[in-house]
Amino acid sequence: MSAVKEESSVATAPRKKLSCTTYFDALMFCYSPVHQMQQYYRAGQLDTCSGKWSGLVDCLNLKTKRASEVEKILEAREKERTHIWSFRTPEEAAANWEEMFGHLDEVE
Repeated sequence: MSAVKEESSVATAPRKKLSCTTYFDALMFCYSPVHQMQQYYRAGQLDTCSGKWSGLVDCLNLKTKRASEVEKILEAREKERTHIWSFRTPEEAAANWEEMFGHLDEVE
């Protein structure tokens, strides 16, 4: 009987539990003097932390929805997100390399 339970648990993918703790931690760090002084040094102004607030509110709103709805929303967001790397064919990569660094091969 335990073998049947193990097989059924392996067959279904474990659901990822949505946690707003990371959003809350990011918001609290945003208001810390360390972060604010870092932003003032880098950008010349203090951080309003509006992006952190919107992330936390969005997470809390997702907590009020059904698990199936949350999964659909998160999957749709993941598909919309652009990938950090741009994938190129070897020909595209060679052309891009030549465009960016071709001038280094020229003899003066």
